[in-house]
Amino acid sequence: MADLVNIAGDGLPLVLWEDLAEPGQTALEVGRARAARDHGAFSWCNALMAEVGGVVAGTVIIYLVPVDPEMPGPDTPPVVAPLIELEALAPGTLYINVLAVFEGFRRRGVAASLIAESARRAPPSGLSLIVADANAGARAFYAAQGFAEADRRPVVHGGWQNPAQNWLLLRRGALAFPAESR
Repeated sequence: MADLVNIAGDGLPLVLWEDLAEPGQTALEVGRARAARDHGAFSWCNALMAEVGGVVAGTVIIYLVPVDPEMPGPDTPPVVAPLIELEALAPGTLYINVLAVFEGFRRRGVAASLIAESARRAPPSGLSLIVADANAGARAFYAAQGFAEADRRPVVHGGWQNPAQNWLLLRRGALAFPAESR
């Protein structure tokens, strides 16, 4: 699951996990330990896994944004502060924290199926997610899935090497497509 999270985050998770690593521990080991927790937003408890032929193909990590979400505090790493701010702008939605599909399974409907299952679990306030403006492929996919930009914040790169300039908050109603309401 940690590998998929890093794919979805275009390398940003590894940068963050590196800062949390103990001596002798790799960033990916930190990510795997965090995914194995029974609590927290980034936990296996919030993940849905997609399989194709008995092989893990992708995942979505989803959770409800609290109606009164917390804002970034003084101890919040600057690189994640804009993400927390944007997430807080979608209270009561089912937040897609991670959506990733391994390369060999892309363009086979896996991500669309994970979005559809998320939509089935969403409250009437719908779905929300954040994507980098430089990720044109993901933006086109999300637009085709009925998501629209609701707000944006500048990216704080820190040690993350990426051409993105802005994080985009995208939202979609729970039943954006008539076929899903059947």
